[in-house]
Amino acid sequence: MKMLNYLSKMMVAALALLVISVPVFAANTDSRIESSARQSYVFKTYLQGDDIKVQSKDGAVTLTGMVNEDSHKSLAQDTVNGLPGVKSVDNRLEVKGTPPSANSDAWLVTKVKTTLLFHRSVSTAKTEVDVKDGIVTLRGTADNQAQKDLTTEYAKDVEGVKEVNNEMTVKKSLKSKRTAGEKIDDASVTAQVKMTLLYHRSTSALNTKVETKRGVVTLTGKANSVAEFNLASKLVNDVRGVKSVKNLMSVE
Repeated sequence: MKMLNYLSKMMVAALALLVISVPVFAANTDSRIESSARQSYVFKTYLQGDDIKVQSKDGAVTLTGMVNEDSHKSLAQDTVNGLPGVKSVDNRLEVKGTPPSANSDAWLVTKVKTTLLFHRSVSTAKTEVDVKDGIVTLRGTADNQAQKDLTTEYAKDVEGVKEVNNEMTVKKSLKSKRTAGEKIDDASVTAQVKMTLLYHRSTSALNTKVETKRGVVTLTGKANSVAEFNLASKLVNDVRGVKSVKNLMSVE
């Protein structure tokens, strides 16, 4: 009888401990999600000028605040979506001011700059982008001819761009910045890859799932041709933080 009472008390104590520990664990997970979002490469690099509040409740994340560009809303959501423990994201972010109308020249300037931003083989900081009636003019400096040509190639592949005039001058840099070794978290890599595939005209229609583990990106889904398959691999491989690409997409 004493043994039975002892076991009963132990079970009650264990249950009580479980009831207490579950909300504590959930609270710790929520705190980790909020902290990871704020410390992510995307938030610290691309969204540092935005006013974004991240609140997590049992893995359900709500984003509130103001961002400078419409693309930042998607970038923030994709980054948070990729964090461990996140079950859903309610994106309530608003854009400051009046965003440029779709397909306008100002809209294209933003799209071209954003597209170049995620690629490590080109330099957004040294590239000026002007658009007039859908015709893009690039000015600034490139470290070599290959970088200049690649900047043209990427700009041409942005939806809405009719033509690209590249007036950049080739000026070899004494110290070339190496970004391949940058430590970028997986959630930020995934977000950049998704935006890259979306903003490039040749891959925007692809039905692609993106997963990243320790910088290794895995692509699954469907490509309409071998050319699309190869281009997806090429574009993703040049995204900041990507160490290698496993393209498991099927070709229809």
